[in-house]
Amino acid sequence: MQSLSAFIKLLRALAHAHAGWWIIRTRFPKLSQAEREQQVQAWAQKMLVLLGIRLVVQGTPPEQGPVLMVSNHVSWLDILTIHAARHVRFVSKANVQHWPLIGTLSNGAGSLYIERERRRDALRVVHHMTEALGKGDVIAVFPEGTTGDGNVLLPFHANLLQAAISSGAPIQPMALRFADAASGATSMAPRYIGADNLWISLWRVLKAPPLLAIMRFGEPQASWGRDRRAWALSLHADVQALWKQTF
Repeated sequence: MQSLSAFIKLLRALAHAHAGWWIIRTRFPKLSQAEREQQVQAWAQKMLVLLGIRLVVQGTPPEQGPVLMVSNHVSWLDILTIHAARHVRFVSKANVQHWPLIGTLSNGAGSLYIERERRRDALRVVHHMTEALGKGDVIAVFPEGTTGDGNVLLPFHANLLQAAISSGAPIQPMALRFADAASGATSMAPRYIGADNLWISLWRVLKAPPLLAIMRFGEPQASWGRDRRAWALSLHADVQALWKQTF
């Protein structure tokens, strides 16, 4: 019965993903930016429900930009969860834009892409981030650069923080934790590390009991006079503290 229930949820999630793809291809060209953002957030909220995940938001997401948000990185579910709380533009690895279906959804959400294998590509991405922040966008990054096990926060890379310093935009730290809805204990179902792949992680989520996606937002921090490396260290401590407060 557990596998049957998971399969039914999978079919519904795939149908919803294809519906999102269709909206992006047919309706987005006619919508304003604000309307697109509303569509993305509503789509993400419904997808969480279909996956059996309830969103819990603690603190206050940014009402408007420019803001650079930084978060810990646990799973592919992070992007979906953050979009459900507040539409943002993500900085994602470049190959995501070429994934079937997911690439179209990512492009429609306004993602910026970085080729992590090319060290100098960060300079190009920072330039585009600085321009976007200058126009009032809200951008989110995962300074760890990869997913962790959810219990230990990996060191933060400082390069992308330069966009906030160059544009004068604040940075808002946030933390994300997935938990069993009944007990509140951290759930490892969404993990995406080591030998995990998207389908393995997705199937664990579908078979898991109801989950909570807990997001805790900190206070925005001004960027004036900041050194990006020192700021990365202090933001690491801030995100770690926010994560502990989700329990």
